Amino acid sequence: MTRRESTTRGFKRTAQLVQGRIRHASESRGFAQTRLLTHWPEIVGEDIAAIARPVNISYTRQGFGATLTVLTTGAQAPMLEMQKETLREKVNAVYGYNAIARIRVTQTAPTGFAEGQASFQHRPAEPEQAAPDPQTQARAADLAAPIGDAGLRSALEALGRNVLSRSKR
Repeated sequence: MTRRESTTRGFKRTAQLVQGRIRHASESRGFAQTRLLTHWPEIVGEDIAAIARPVNISYTRQGFGATLTVLTTGAQAPMLEMQKETLREKVNAVYGYNAIARIRVTQTAPTGFAEGQASFQHRPAEPEQAAPDPQTQARAADLAAPIGDAGLRSALEALGRNVLSRSKR
């Protein structure tokens, strides 16, 4: 069996560089599963994610089950209170067992405490940019023409189009 040579030449993915720090920060807040934080809208659904976000998981000294603290605005708290059992089931599906026994709803104004200042809305998708003018495309193609590898040439053409179109702005 031959050993595969690394093609990264000492480079690491960004996710590998920050994985330890993210794990340490999330575990200090009680989140054993970072997926609960990073994929919150996918886990609980867009409707709940728009009005709430997870803040903390606390474990009791005796007994089983943890308490998930969820942050929401005061106006949305009654709606979230009615959906607590559904929310608990969705979160426990991530853990694979009945890890969360209770959900506590914390209310604050969107501009309240330091943790509440972030918007509950997720960043909207960026609108598609208009195609660059033909002169810019031709100039980028001319600059990348001497490159022999087709994949590299197309990547350099795209980079050239982006650089040239931004310099015109």
